[in-house]
Parts: sequence; structure tokens; C-alpha cells
Amino acid sequence: MEIREMRGMEIAATRTIRKLDGWWRVPSQQGTGIYRVQLAKKFATCECPDFAKRHQPCKHIFAATFVSRRENPDGSVTVTQVMAAATTTTTYPQEWAAYNEAQTNEKEKFLCLLSDLCNGIPLGPQTGKNGRPRLPLSDMIFSATFKVYSTVSARRFVSDLREAQAKGFISKAPHYNSIFNYLESAELTPVLKMLITQSSLPLSSVETNFAADSSGFMTNRFSRWFDHKYGVEKVKADWVKCHIMCGVKTNIVTAVEINGQHAADTKMLPALAESTAMNFTMQEVSADKGYASKSNFDTIAHFGAVPFISFPDHHTGQGGGKWAEMYHYFNFRKQEFLQHYHKRSNVESTFSMMKRKFGDSIRSKTDTAMVNEVLCKILCHNLVVLIHEMYELGIEPVFWRNASVN
Repeated sequence: MEIREMRGMEIAATRTIRKLDGWWRVPSQQGTGIYRVQLAKKFATCECPDFAKRHQPCKHIFAATFVSRRENPDGSVTVTQVMAAATTTTTYPQEWAAYNEAQTNEKEKFLCLLSDLCNGIPLGPQTGKNGRPRLPLSDMIFSATFKVYSTVSARRFVSDLREAQAKGFISKAPHYNSIFNYLESAELTPVLKMLITQSSLPLSSVETNFAADSSGFMTNRFSRWFDHKYGVEKVKADWVKCHIMCGVKTNIVTAVEINGQHAADTKMLPALAESTAMNFTMQEVSADKGYASKSNFDTIAHFGAVPFISFPDHHTGQGGGKWAEMYHYFNFRKQEFLQHYHKRSNVESTFSMMKRKFGDSIRSKTDTAMVNEVLCKILCHNLVVLIHEMYELGIEPVFWRNASVN
């Protein structure tokens, strides 16, 4: 692998590269500029000085190629090697038989898996002596998660709930306002996190390498303030910042933390790693330079995994231990390091899958309900991943193996 290809891999793993109007926008590795790259079937061009001088593939072309391979919309993985005389393209086809089976049976399987998962939820106490008895917690979590999966409004979702009741998935179809009320309960948050963990366990024998990152989900609340410097009113949308750790093979989410929209990434990694290590054998953990701290390196090493975390330019590697060891690995065996580190791109794919299918915004109004709605999105994502692996890997998900069911 030549130096430009290696630098292109680093750009693809650490920067945001988007395609707009047929051109890939690739950020500069050193400065703040953006270069436009065009990837065609027989040639590739870039607006950077390096390509203008050599007419050979530059690091920006390689970066766009890596991202194109990762996010190819037709399901195939395409590797493009751009040369001066010719272009060689290798395509790895999608397992279309398994893919088609998973897609055509997804909703039916989703309801079955969600019902099995909710049946293991302990029954909560019926508080109060007067009034109607509370709806079962399992029914309400099933209804709320199914509502997020449907992506429609709660009122239009009522007919789906009646159908789910007729099929025996829930004992009673709740009123749509009841779904909102339960989502606003703080007691629901730890239960949803527990269900996310349980939904990842059927793939514990498959996943050994993991990646961590964070992303925001837009809300319908806005912050407004008057900028005295420029004399204008500014508006900024609020968001819910979600930190996850996922497996790099199947994109299953193994741990999640939500702690404010301005929570630092580096402080969330120990909790994510600890939750994942309780149920998975961790061999590698990859993350971007926002997670580069000595304590994070030591935490990952404590769980028996190798931390492939990128280093900012100002770091010197002083401090000893796993921090110094990986710093020298990063500098003197960079090509080999990046081959492991590039697995971090899969966590971005996980967020992309989640937002494309279930939306990148949330409809809830209160802080607690916003957090619970994001957790429902992650739970829906995990169940969809399980459905696809049922057909591709032939697994049969079984929940609550090591838990007592009330």
C-alpha cells in the first residue's frame, strides 16, 4: 500500500466525506479546505494540486474510493484502483437470496422477536388502590418500540396495535396517549438499555472487534439568542447525543450511553467498554482521536482488547503503559495500524443504518421521552440486524438464557 493510499484510508476513517451533485467532497487532511473528487467507471479526477501535477491517484481519490466502497447503495462492495492508464474494479456481490428473505419477512419476524424480548421483562408493581389497573410494562414497551419501528404518528399507528393484539403479541391495545405517557417515565430508560443488551447477546459468538462513536438525533426544540456582535437573532436546534459501541461485523449495538448533548466522548468510553465486556470477548476496540486518553487505553487493555485509537498531532506518547505502546505502533507501523483502525468506519455505518430506516430526528417533547425514543430506535436496529443474521448466518435468537423471567 503506497503512502497516498494509506493517507486516503486515514482521511476516510477520520473525516466526514459526502457525495453531492455527483462529486465527492473530501476535506483536506492538513488544512480546512475541501476538494471535489469525481469517481467514474474508467477514470477519477480531483481538484487538488497533487492530482493536477501528477495526473495520478491522490489521497483524496483514495479516500473517496474507500467511502464509496463502504456506502455503496446497491449492497455490493466495490474496490476501485485508479491508475493513469486504466481502472480496475473488483465487485463482491451481495448474498441476494438471504437479503431478499430477510427483507420480505422482516416485519413479521420483528414482531415475533420483540414479543419474545418483552415477555422477559419483570412485571412492575401495581401502585395505587383506586382507578384502573396499569397496563403491563411488557405491552407498553412493545407498543412504544413498534411505534418507533413503524415511523408513523401515534394516531395512525393505532390500527397496527389492534392487529398486534389480534395476533396475541399484546394483551390489550393501549390508547396512543398512553404510549406518550410511558415514554416520559424515567423508569423506562434502564429497562430499554437492558433490552438493547439482551438483543445483542445472540451475536456474542460472532463479534470480537468493536468500534465506538457518538452521533446526534435532532429534536423539535430550538435555542434562540441575540448575537450582539453582529446584531442578529440566531437559532440552533437542540439534539440528543447518543454514544454507542457496536460490533464491526454485523453492526449490532452492544452498549449505549446518553448523558446530555454536550457530553464529552472520551468520558463515555469506559462505561461502553465495561458493558460490552460483560457479554462479549473483546479483541479490538477502535475509536477516533476524540477518545484518545491514557485512561481509555488502560481500560480497554484491562478487558483484554487492543485499543486502536487515533492520536492527535500534539500527543507525544509520554506516559508509559498501553498508551506509549500504541503511540509507537501508530507512528512506526502506521499502515498496519490503519488496517485495524479503519474498522471504526462501521460505527458510522451503524448510525447511518439507524437514521435512514427510523429517522434522524425524534418527535418527543420532554428530555426523558427523547432519551427513551432514541433507545427505542437502537432496539429496533438491533432486532433488524438479528433478522438479517438469521438468514445470512443461520442463527436462531434466544433471549433471557441467563436471566430469571417473572
